[in-house]
Amino acid sequence: MRGWWWREFSSLVLPMACGGCGAPRTQLCGRCGDALYGAAARWARPRPEPVGLPAVYAAAAYAEQVRAVLLAHKERGTLGLAGPLGVALAGAVRAAVGRPPGGAGTLLLVPVPSSRRTVRARGQDATRRMALAAARELRRTGTRAAVLSVLSQRRAVADQSGLTASQRLSNLAGALQAPAGAARLLAAGRPVLVDDLMTTGASLAEAARAVRAVFPGVDAAGTAAAAAGAGTTAAERLCAAVVAVPPLSFGPSK
Repeated sequence: MRGWWWREFSSLVLPMACGGCGAPRTQLCGRCGDALYGAAARWARPRPEPVGLPAVYAAAAYAEQVRAVLLAHKERGTLGLAGPLGVALAGAVRAAVGRPPGGAGTLLLVPVPSSRRTVRARGQDATRRMALAAARELRRTGTRAAVLSVLSQRRAVADQSGLTASQRLSNLAGALQAPAGAARLLAAGRPVLVDDLMTTGASLAEAARAVRAVFPGVDAAGTAAAAAGAGTTAAERLCAAVVAVPPLSFGPSK
């Protein structure tokens, strides 16, 4: 993608500063790393909650250092931050599926897609890059994981900033799609929707709708074993993981 090679090169030769607080000579300082992934991921819910939203777990509150790190990676192209963000996202994925490192089965991380216009403007697909880093972290700690980029935008949507929760739902309704052949791919493991940030939940609810449209059995048979007749539980249904949510979105422990 345009510009990505320059960002990769510049990250090697230019002086580094912490993406969270600006401390010199480090890409992410210990204090900001603790804010990002130092605590256990938690269940989160927006208020109001959109219909069809799967269970969502988040690694951190979207505030201060965490907000700065996400914006540095997504908007300013600080590509090296994909690694720490992937560590945070991997923790949220484990919490979402209720599985410790090394659990059986393959986790299929399904990124919520950005528009082609946004990807071109940024010079990278920030969410997919972060998902790939999360999959590497999961594999490093003994859990089979892969990124499955089966969702795409089927129509243009308006900029979400400044829209209310209900306007965001209307803006995104029917905006995502997955090809018919995605069902076979999704059935090969445990699908988990992933994104960097959840605010109103509209994007994740639409992504869940698009997955269910091509794979109606995802909630009843979220794993290949369950599809073969081993049964399923609520913990094996479609779920989602994000790096951060607004502080008020965190609910009580489940």
